[in-house]
Amino acid sequence: MEGFEVEWKKQAQQWWSQSLHYVHRIPPQQIYAAMAVLLFTTFLLLLGMYVYMYICSINLVLELVCNFNYFDLFIYFCDVVRLFKRPKANTILVTGLSGSGKTVLFYQLRDGSFHQGTVTSMEPNEGTFVLHSEKSKNGKLNPIHVIDVPGHSRLRAKLDDFLPQAAGIVFLVDAVEFLPNCRAASEYLYDILTKASVVRKKIPVLILCNKTDKVTAHSKEFIRKQLEKEIDKLRASRSAVSTADLTNEFTLGAPGERFAFSQCQNKVTVGEASGLGGEISQVEQFIRDNVKS
Repeated sequence: MEGFEVEWKKQAQQWWSQSLHYVHRIPPQQIYAAMAVLLFTTFLLLLGMYVYMYICSINLVLELVCNFNYFDLFIYFCDVVRLFKRPKANTILVTGLSGSGKTVLFYQLRDGSFHQGTVTSMEPNEGTFVLHSEKSKNGKLNPIHVIDVPGHSRLRAKLDDFLPQAAGIVFLVDAVEFLPNCRAASEYLYDILTKASVVRKKIPVLILCNKTDKVTAHSKEFIRKQLEKEIDKLRASRSAVSTADLTNEFTLGAPGERFAFSQCQNKVTVGEASGLGGEISQVEQFIRDNVKS
């Protein structure tokens, strides 16, 4: 084996010596010419590869342009424009049980009067106006879109039609007749707080205890605690129902804890008002805090 390697090395050295001798015999001009031909051939090869790739890329671009769906591009462009031109939510929804004073509050906000406040409204009262308390102020006044949604059980579904544009919800509670209506008010409020659109958009809710100027009116703290207690019962009873029977996607509160409004994903506050007495400053502040200029 070692002898074979020695012979192979000798043979390789002999070939190398012969090659050098042959190269030395060639005139330098021929060597330079051969190198130039080699370099030029390499250049042509690389240039050909580049041209081929360039032509292929052009064909690919032309094919993409010819096959591109311009209709889809137009639809996408329109969606982007709608996204950036989406109007700001400036609507305040006023709702609650029948007789809680929604219509009185609507007219108080609009022009400081009572109008048909003692008549139960069966159709939404809707208007865009500058708050009556701000009409005497100087400077630019931004109008508010207010919708008084009827509180009758058969008409509450109309609330869903207005939720996409809602900046806030004012839920009225009759502070005088609260106890007889506590269960019904809690059920309606529960339905509002668990609506998917309310939770996803985190629409703020003001629970407005109305008629607090009356001697027999309950305090807002008492009303808050009773509503939380009733909603906690509703949450427990409805959680036992099959999810196939539930119309709302979201549940309230933290599992294993007693319900409190502070657990809601959207902000829920409690305020006081007297529609007939004209004391509605807390609801006006709620409106200004949530309607963007």
